[in-house]
Amino acid sequence: MPATLRGVLFDMDGTLVDSEKLWDVSLQALYARLGGVLTPEVRVTTVGSSAQGLMRIVYSDLGLEPDPVAMAESSDWLHDYTGELFEQGLTWLPGARELLDALTAAGVPMALVTNTKRALTERALKSIGAHYFSASVCGDEVEHAKPAPDPYLRAAHLLGFAPQECLAIEDSVTGSEAALAAGCPVLVVPNDVEVPDGPRRQHVASLAEVDPEALRAIHARLAAEVDAPVSDRS
Repeated sequence: MPATLRGVLFDMDGTLVDSEKLWDVSLQALYARLGGVLTPEVRVTTVGSSAQGLMRIVYSDLGLEPDPVAMAESSDWLHDYTGELFEQGLTWLPGARELLDALTAAGVPMALVTNTKRALTERALKSIGAHYFSASVCGDEVEHAKPAPDPYLRAAHLLGFAPQECLAIEDSVTGSEAALAAGCPVLVVPNDVEVPDGPRRQHVASLAEVDPEALRAIHARLAAEVDAPVSDRS
């Protein structure tokens, strides 16, 4: 019997708020500081990355020695710069705030699941509103960040639910892979990067298209797909 929707697990950057545009600014500034230029092609590969993964991409792209001390310093500089941008105000993506309000009114527990570091996430939550979330999990609080399942497994555990009882909402390939690996059905709301179709996921163009009842229906369908015998799946 398919699991009932008990919790919703939200990605942050590019899913709830249009912070990827601010990351564009801060990453370009970091590249200038390191003597390079960020190309659109490389920028796409950074979407959804953890702090460590992001620095590996940057240093490899620029042909810099992957010195851990230098990379940590660059990461700290980038996150401080981005945090200053966040505190100037984050732009909600269409339907995001309304969905959070509707889920709160419906009594559906929510968690924030992000690869962003805790310190920067707390700065973002000043704009988003920490009161929406019963729990939050950041990329520097788990052994392996997205695309590993660790952040989603921890978020479900903190809510007290099995992963399959939660619907993950993501905008990136990295985040979708993490949620699926954890056992969560996934609602994909693409932002800057195309996310391929696949099992256990459904796409919508915007969170403005869904409400709590729609999320329950989506979760029921995807959970049934997960539970169905392989021979029954189309």
